[in-house]
Amino acid sequence: MSYHVTVRYGGMGNREVFTSRVEDLKGDEQVIVRTQRGVEHARTLTAVEECDEESMPQTAGEVLRRTNETDARKIERIEETLQPEEMSCCQEMIARHKLPMKLVSAEHLFGGNKIIFYFRADNRVDFRALVKDLAHRYQRRIELRQIGVRDEARLTADYEHCGRELCCRTFMKNLEPVTMRMAKNQKATLDPAKISGRCGRLMCCLRYEYDVYEDMRRKLPKKGVKVQTPMGSGVVKGQEVLAQSLVVDVEGRGLATIPISEISVQKRPAKEEPKAEPAAKDAAKPAPQPAEQQAPAATGGADKPAQEAKTGAQTEKRRRRRRRRPPRRGRRRK
Repeated sequence: MSYHVTVRYGGMGNREVFTSRVEDLKGDEQVIVRTQRGVEHARTLTAVEECDEESMPQTAGEVLRRTNETDARKIERIEETLQPEEMSCCQEMIARHKLPMKLVSAEHLFGGNKIIFYFRADNRVDFRALVKDLAHRYQRRIELRQIGVRDEARLTADYEHCGRELCCRTFMKNLEPVTMRMAKNQKATLDPAKISGRCGRLMCCLRYEYDVYEDMRRKLPKKGVKVQTPMGSGVVKGQEVLAQSLVVDVEGRGLATIPISEISVQKRPAKEEPKAEPAAKDAAKPAPQPAEQQAPAATGGADKPAQEAKTGAQTEKRRRRRRRRPPRRGRRRK
C-alpha cells in the first residue's frame, strides 16, 4: 500500500501530489518535502490517502517528515534574514551591471543548495555576468527566472478587492487567459479599475462562471426576435441571463420583463416556392433536329486532302527558315 497527499510548496505556490512516508498527516500541516529542485518546506492541503500501487496518481516528489523545532527556526531565519539580504545584494549587482530588469522576489530553498531570483523585464536580458557574480558570492546554484505581471502578483500580493486571498495563491494551478468578452457576457461593469486584479489584468474570477453564462444565454432568444407573450406580441430588446427572462417591447404597452417560460417565439413564414413556367413557353422552343439532319462535321472526308496539303506546305516553310538562320557563337555549324 502507498500513501499520497496534496501539498503546496515554493514561492510560486505550486500545488502537486506527493507520496508520503508519514501515514497520519492532516490538512494544513507544515512538512519537509523532496522535489526536483531539492529539499523544501511545504504545507499540506489534504489529509493522507491510502491507495494501491496500480491506482497511485502521478506524483511530483515525496514528503519526508513533519517540521520540527529545528526546521521551524531554520525556516524563520531564511524568510527574515537570508532572503532580504539576498534581495538587496542582487539589486546592487543589477544596478552595477546596468541591466534593464526589475527584481521581484528571491527564494532560498530549505536545503540551501539553490537560490532563485524572480525578475520582470520587457525584453530578453543577458544576465550571464550577474549569475556569475551571484554564484561567486553565495557559492550556491543560482537561477534567474523571468516572469510576467500575473506571476508577480502571485508572488507579492495577498488579498483581492473581495477581501479574500488571491485565487492564484490559494487554489489555482494554471493561469488561464481572461477576455473582455467574459465580462460583457456577465454584464459586469467595464470600468477597468473595478474588473482588474492586483496584477492589473482582468480578474481570474470572471472566467469561473463563463461557461454557465454561455449555456444559459443560448436558451434565450436573441435581440430583435419577434415573440408572443401573455400581454401580446412584441420584439426582444434585452436579456436577463441569470433570471432567465427577457425585456420585450410589447405592441401598445411598451417595455416589459417577462420570464422565458411565458414566452413563445413566433415562427417565420415559410418561403414560397417559385411557380412552374407555363407549358406554352416549352412548346414554343424548337425541337432538336435528329442526328441525320445535322450539318456535316468540319473535318469531313472531302476536306481531308486539302488539310494534308496545307500541313505539308507549312512544314517545308519551317525547314527553309532553319537553313537561313546564322550559326550561334561558340558553336560549330554541322
